[in-house]
Amino acid sequence: MKVRADIAALLREGHSNASIAHRLGCHTSTVARARQALRIPPADRLGRLYLEAVPTGRVKEYRPADGRMPLSPAQQRANRERLLAALRKDAA
Repeated sequence: MKVRADIAALLREGHSNASIAHRLGCHTSTVARARQALRIPPADRLGRLYLEAVPTGRVKEYRPADGRMPLSPAQQRANRERLLAALRKDAA
């Protein structure tokens, strides 16, 4: 497990101690000690909000209300082809 490396990366991105602890499943004091050892000042609120809103191309902890994950365009195309093939088979 590379918790220290993950903590250091998130600290450099500007996340708060609480958000890092929540994401990595560790205690906030662990993050605070790492912040102190790396001599990284506490994150300012506006900077953190900006960094957390920056699109990175990764989906972060996305769970829709109905529990179903969205399909990629390739998965949608494959499902559509299977449905059309099944409908053609039933029509014949």
